[in-house]
Amino acid sequence: MIKGIGTDIIEVKRIQAAIDRWGDQFLNHVFNKEEIEYAQKNKNPTQHFAARFAAKEAVYKAFSKENITWKDITILNDKFGKPYCEINKKKSKVKVLISISHTENYAVANAIITS
Repeated sequence: MIKGIGTDIIEVKRIQAAIDRWGDQFLNHVFNKEEIEYAQKNKNPTQHFAARFAAKEAVYKAFSKENITWKDITILNDKFGKPYCEINKKKSKVKVLISISHTENYAVANAIITS
């Protein structure tokens, strides 16, 4: 059963501006260690940060009224490169399906919460 749906799109330059202004403070506030490591090993890390930011926003929107923080959501990739979402709250027994895409200028993500 679908419990919620969320979509988000962001300009990559907005994430770069946040990184330029606040640096590691921004990264560590929004992203988990694994997400930072993943993005930084890529040629254009800002695009990957933007994609994960959009995914987290989409997950927020899908959850709508639950109290969830940036760090409660972790966006990872499986061994085939497919993105997936882990919710770090033990009380949450839902499955979150996500889809992420990015270009040089934009990142977009969709999230569907099922029970």
